[in-house]
Amino acid sequence: MPVDEDACAKKEMGKKFKACSPQEQQKEVRNATTKILMWGYLPASSPQRTPLLHPTPAPPPLHDQSWKSVCSGGCGFAMAISDSGIVHTWGSTGDLGQSYVTAGKHEERPEPFPLPSERPIIQAAAGWAHCVVVTDGGEVYTWGWRECVPASKLSSDTSMKGQGTGSHKETCEAQVEERDGSEEGLFSRPLSLTDLIDPSDSGGISSMEASLKNKSTSSSKSKSSSPVDKLQGGLPSSPKAQNSKGSKVSGGGAFIDKAGEEGFKKRRLAMELSTSSDSSSMANDENVSAPPCLVTLHPGVQIVSVAAGGRHSLALSDKGQVWGWGYGGEGQLGLGTRIRTVSSPHPVPCFGTGSQYWQETHSNVSKGVHMVDGGFAPKAPGSFIKAVACGGRHSAVLTDAGALLTFGWGLYGQCGQGSTDDEVSPCYVSSLGGLPIRAVAAGLWHTVCVTESGDVYSFGGNQFGQLGTGVDQAELLPRLLDAPALENVQAVSVSCGARHSAICTDAGRIFCWGWNKYGQLGQGDALDRGIPVEVPLEGGFAKGIACGWWHTLALFQQS
Repeated sequence: MPVDEDACAKKEMGKKFKACSPQEQQKEVRNATTKILMWGYLPASSPQRTPLLHPTPAPPPLHDQSWKSVCSGGCGFAMAISDSGIVHTWGSTGDLGQSYVTAGKHEERPEPFPLPSERPIIQAAAGWAHCVVVTDGGEVYTWGWRECVPASKLSSDTSMKGQGTGSHKETCEAQVEERDGSEEGLFSRPLSLTDLIDPSDSGGISSMEASLKNKSTSSSKSKSSSPVDKLQGGLPSSPKAQNSKGSKVSGGGAFIDKAGEEGFKKRRLAMELSTSSDSSSMANDENVSAPPCLVTLHPGVQIVSVAAGGRHSLALSDKGQVWGWGYGGEGQLGLGTRIRTVSSPHPVPCFGTGSQYWQETHSNVSKGVHMVDGGFAPKAPGSFIKAVACGGRHSAVLTDAGALLTFGWGLYGQCGQGSTDDEVSPCYVSSLGGLPIRAVAAGLWHTVCVTESGDVYSFGGNQFGQLGTGVDQAELLPRLLDAPALENVQAVSVSCGARHSAICTDAGRIFCWGWNKYGQLGQGDALDRGIPVEVPLEGGFAKGIACGWWHTLALFQQS
């Protein structure tokens, strides 16, 4: 979700300029330097592709521009927007199977990503391997994994290598074909995102491995071993998750240990196949990725912000209406049912009569209120949506009244409804007791929100301490973070990576917690943290925070 830069820096700026005249204040602001600090795993951004364990300045944008905002998401690549509204990407590497179409040039420094529109970009977000941006005219462009790109008008950008409009029309249509389980069935069509990163489907791993061996070429060009292999001795650490005691696994989400490991393995194997030779790498890249496409919405719809999840996207209009597309198998699109793929944007009914869970299990429904075992599931207060967030397979939205609604995969309690059931419709998190929420973010298996008073609540999976509660058990309901480091601290914005979390305070301080395998907590080591710890920032303060899947970015105002 958009970074609240002004609120994040308000207190610190007030202190700094208290004794200055208005003219002196304006001069001070112009002379101040805004830069990006990055830490974690952005392979092309460090020597020998080692993780960045400390906050490290990112190279400035070209043409003497300054940075406007940092963008959340991205697996192995980063996104940011310059003052002039140009989207920049950096940090990716081609030999790790990262798509050129998705991540842009494989460079260590930020480079403008080629888009067909010259209008300034006001906000952007990235998922696992797809990106979404909004122009100042309310248009939405998206690119990356083909399953995440809706059937829409194809952009005519000719500056991207091999991106001719005629041959790429099909790549802008989110087509989904069921796997038949055989090796031929798996590779007789272009790979879809389901084949690559679906952690709940373990049936295709051996087939992919066999196909990779059978289809390997005789090319003498050897591939360097992945820095992921060097760091971890293989695949990413698997979650040691256990289902919560007494909770049931339902709603279609299959519980599989080592889910993240399986998903990463699929992605890596598939992309190794697609980059097996220089002559065919671009063609294969086109099979799984789509170039920037203009998303077609209803006439008159103006989008103001977007969010990107593992395989789905949400867009928020200036009227407070939410639109969704992509994968919806666990209800993360909030359409009231499980839809494998939504190939065009659909409005998400956020102010209906409640969640599908209540509708399916309780028939005694009164106007706007569902009777449940003597209790109530009230309709969320508010009249429009003001913010959206996407996790791995779940979503969250905020109403104008500060009410939090969640929907999607609930296996770890990430919907905050007190169960492990999926929520296929937006459901009000009434357990927050009416506390107005100002910001929300979602990770792979968890959700974190910030109240108007600056308190932090978290819920969902906690295998790596990503909830910040000091214990490793999942939380099915929102839990207040009462960590010592957050005493007398007022959070104003929040962001979640795959398995780590971060907040920015009104004083421009940053606190992180959770998974730290790649140094994404900025503590100078690779040790996980189960409670919030402050990231050392010298010579200035943070104006915003954004977590990628394996990295963290901060918009930093230098004193």
